[in-house]
Amino acid sequence: MKFLFEFLPIVLFFAAYQLWGIETATGVAIVASILQIAWLKLRRLAVSGMQWFSLGIIVVFGGLTLWLHDPWFIKLKPTVLNIGFALVLLVAQLGFRKNLLQSLMGAQVRMDPKRWNQLLWAWSGFFVLMAGANWWVASHFSEAIWVQFKLFGFLGLFFVFALAQGFWISRHAEMIEDGHEEPRHGA
Repeated sequence: MKFLFEFLPIVLFFAAYQLWGIETATGVAIVASILQIAWLKLRRLAVSGMQWFSLGIIVVFGGLTLWLHDPWFIKLKPTVLNIGFALVLLVAQLGFRKNLLQSLMGAQVRMDPKRWNQLLWAWSGFFVLMAGANWWVASHFSEAIWVQFKLFGFLGLFFVFALAQGFWISRHAEMIEDGHEEPRHGA
């Protein structure tokens, strides 16, 4: 359910694009992103740094698209967002020796530091590849194709990668449930 909530602005962007075009879709995505954060705050739920960063990027790049009537800015947003995610992971790891994935999931998953580093590099690489894929599709294909890719390509690739990472983690980790550790095969 949380997965669907996270990607709601993309789905609404796609629907609005089909009905009214890129500028209206951009406005819908901005409003949906703001409402998404407001909903979390009203429910007194945590808003992650990733969610704040995403909101800032959509407001800035979406705002530029609306202000300048230039769809290139909203097309760049996924590239900038994914590069930003990769940089945050890598700077924390290389500059501060802090594995943010371990910080996020370490309470539920116990893995060797080497495995956490492998996971971090895999996600960083995935974000860089997604940034490059977005730039390539936005630069070489029509706006309509880019919008299709943004919904189906991004969500599909993200889902497949996250699922693969879940299987990988299950092979190399001990899951922690209610204070009990359960060794996994291949750990």
